[in-house]
Amino acid sequence: MNKPMKNAILLHGTGCTPNSYWLPSIKNFLERNGYEVWVPLLPDTDVPDLKKWLPVVLEQGKFSAETILIGHSAGGPFVLSILQNIGVQIHKAVLVAGYGKLKNENDNPLILQDSYDWQKIKQNVKDIIFINSADDPWGCNDKEGLNLFAHLGGTLIIREGEGHMGSDSFKQPYTNFPLLEKLLELKYSRSSIDGSDKK
Repeated sequence: MNKPMKNAILLHGTGCTPNSYWLPSIKNFLERNGYEVWVPLLPDTDVPDLKKWLPVVLEQGKFSAETILIGHSAGGPFVLSILQNIGVQIHKAVLVAGYGKLKNENDNPLILQDSYDWQKIKQNVKDIIFINSADDPWGCNDKEGLNLFAHLGGTLIIREGEGHMGSDSFKQPYTNFPLLEKLLELKYSRSSIDGSDKK
């Protein structure tokens, strides 16, 4: 049986496209490292709707033990929904400026589910990383990262002074993301290193 090809799915946030911020540079980085990369343009990006977004990725995406999922902003909780709905454990998920309970001023759910099956999400990803900045202007901050970490474990990285790690409104172009590149270079999760995931 052929080993599945390494692949990555990169997911933009509200009002964004596959060309927003660091997505193109990370796509290029992954492709140089042998990954097949898909960066879908999700429908109605200004008013994200999980009922519209989820079928696109579940029906067109490829998921295997060699898959990496990366989501920025609203793409973060979207990654959680994908993990809850696939039937395979993927290699890695990274949520950049992600959140698990944040709502906007109109109390819109911002792509969030009413509740998550945290145990199923944990089972479907070998290694999960959260990157949040304490000064995120949209509220996707260290508290949101800590909430996700409390539910899912993994690795939480809290940055200082990095804002939303990509925002037009706050004039943060963030076209390169060296930290994320370093994290994607890691060949083993912490559990692999300490032997806790031995078969």
